Amino acid sequence: MSRKIYMLLSFLLIVSFALTACGAPATEAPAQPAATEAPAKPAATEAPAQPAATEAPAKVTITWWHISTAEEHKALWQKLADEYMAEHPNVNIEITVLENEAFKTKLTTVMQSGEPPDIFQSWGGGVMNEYANAGLLKDITADLDADGGAWRNTFAPGALGVYAYKGQNYGVPWDMGMIGFWYNKDLFAQAGIDAPPTTWTEFVDDVQKLKAAGITPIALGEGDKWPGMHMWAYLVTRLGGKANFEGALLRTGSFTDEPFVKAGVMLQDLVALEPFQDGFLGATYGDEATAMGNGKAAMELMGQWAPAVERDNSEDKQGIGDALGWFPFPAVEGGAGDPNDAVGGGNGFAIGKNASPEAVDFVKYLTRAESQVQLAEIGVAIPVVKGGEAGMTDPLMIQLQEQLAKAQYFQLYYDQALPPAMGSVINDSTQGLFAGTLTPEQAAQAIEDSAQQELK
Repeated sequence: MSRKIYMLLSFLLIVSFALTACGAPATEAPAQPAATEAPAKPAATEAPAQPAATEAPAKVTITWWHISTAEEHKALWQKLADEYMAEHPNVNIEITVLENEAFKTKLTTVMQSGEPPDIFQSWGGGVMNEYANAGLLKDITADLDADGGAWRNTFAPGALGVYAYKGQNYGVPWDMGMIGFWYNKDLFAQAGIDAPPTTWTEFVDDVQKLKAAGITPIALGEGDKWPGMHMWAYLVTRLGGKANFEGALLRTGSFTDEPFVKAGVMLQDLVALEPFQDGFLGATYGDEATAMGNGKAAMELMGQWAPAVERDNSEDKQGIGDALGWFPFPAVEGGAGDPNDAVGGGNGFAIGKNASPEAVDFVKYLTRAESQVQLAEIGVAIPVVKGGEAGMTDPLMIQLQEQLAKAQYFQLYYDQALPPAMGSVINDSTQGLFAGTLTPEQAAQAIEDSAQQELK
């Protein structure tokens, strides 16, 4: 009996082992690819991992107006735009190039409609401030300050400040320069003038020597008004200095104060010598540059862009070459202004209120050091971005930059530093001085009357 029981137990034990062995694969199967897992497809929620047509960058059009009509400069701006579009295929940049006066007229019209271009030429100061105050510009302060001020810190602070209003930036500069006299060395030599004048008395003497030699002393496009305004503004600056202008601006003084009137007297004394080309009152700035570029006048009072425009307006597109020289506006004996004080300004970009992030990014591209170097290399810009000066090779531009560095007081162009309405009155009044239709007292009073309305 015990043997039978033993055999029965042994049989049951063998069966138990067999059943256990047969059941083992069921518990180990997950270690092998499961039939139900192999054909599984990505869940619908995983689809974004694949490139989707809707993820392509949206198409963006940037409108850009500038006034760089000189061929080299215009070509460089186009080149930089083409490069940017190549790197950003979704961006299309529409460039409109306008002559200075046409630009101002057209911009006034679109500003009145409330639809400014995304990027447009600006000189900062009063005109830009008016647009900012009217809500027509985009505040790009945050863009400048992003990443610890990475973009802001590339600019010379003074230059960038010209494009700020009430602590906010609505644009950036791409160059900064000063007004000075460009002159023809060959014509000076013909008149027996050995060196440029350093005082107003010497300047007037040289004008008379040039006249005696049958040479037109000064080319002027006074039909555009602003070219002649620079001469009056410089005389005011030499006579009165910083305190004089700021007093009138802040209303602790007046635009009828002595330096403003005396500048008009001195200007009309110069006009009486007939130093300008025939028809100067109706001539444009283009006519002025043409006279200089073709060697038909000995001097013009103009900004750092003058050589490029002279070349472009000359018959052979070469200008007067090595005969071109430069000297700062002469000191006025007895004047309160420092002889190194500068009148000038710069060119920059204002950003329209509807500008896209891509438009702001493109302006960053235009104002990077590499772009500034290229601008300096063609001789139309005094760089305002660190590293841009590496492109400066023109001795005249280097001379101008060195002179500008001496200025303790930098006076922004009057028609830009002041509200637009005042700028127009100043240009009209100074044209009246050149034409002899206004006395120095009348011109100063007209400007003061405008200040009383606009500077409140």
